Amino acid sequence: QVQLVESGGGSVQVGGSLNLSCAASGYTDGSPCMGWFRQAPGKEREGVASLYTYLSVTHLADSIKDRSKISTPTARNSLYLEMNNLKPEDTGMYYCAAGERELAALCKLATREYDYWGQGTQVTVSS
Repeated sequence: QVQLVESGGGSVQVGGSLNLSCAASGYTDGSPCMGWFRQAPGKEREGVASLYTYLSVTHLADSIKDRSKISTPTARNSLYLEMNNLKPEDTGMYYCAAGERELAALCKLATREYDYWGQGTQVTVSS
């Protein structure tokens, strides 16, 4: 059974940085597609970063692409999101997700492309 556990969230000031981590278990050889989503109160969940692990193809939402990086170690049993220059609009619950489709074109920022979800880690950015 696939399990995803996020960590690294917290409260930071505007302009600060955070490194989110996701520990994945239940895979024999890692998930082909992993991503980060976030959900602010009263808003829909949105994809912010994805990584097709077989080819290291990444997608970052316009809102974070100039100040963030998504990565995974060689073992593909974890996922990281480094976010810098944080803004109040980055506030929300951040979820790690994993998908099983072995096609880079189906590993982007849509929730329907993912099969498993973590419980989330809260990020709060304040001025």
